[in-house]
Amino acid sequence: MFSFQIEPRFSETDALGHINNTVVPVWFEQGRTPIFELFNPTLNLQKWNLILKKMDVDFVAQIYLYSPVEIRTSLSNVGNTSMTIHQEVWQKDQLVAQGDCVMVHFDYTQQAKAPIPAEVKQKLLEHLT
Repeated sequence: MFSFQIEPRFSETDALGHINNTVVPVWFEQGRTPIFELFNPTLNLQKWNLILKKMDVDFVAQIYLYSPVEIRTSLSNVGNTSMTIHQEVWQKDQLVAQGDCVMVHFDYTQQAKAPIPAEVKQKLLEHLT
């Protein structure tokens, strides 16, 4: 499992003083960076090879300003050309949001999905939950 902490920013709050629902998918994207690096170690956009196919987010509880959150990222499935990534947001030892996304290994030259390279797949499987 990959994990990182972030301090919610004032600009991420909504009119009710909670963290806005649009923020969690952005945090999730940042939490996927270690997975991106398995495919593209330098994160070179000219060599980018992943696309987001689907994302679901379940907001479990309110998220507040001035209290750090932990983003946890793991894989729940690794296929031949795609993977399902599970992510959670924790604040004060409470699960406050969770979600799953499907990412596809993609060949932009062919404009088609591509098999995940064996060496990358092996590394992904190490993070399967």
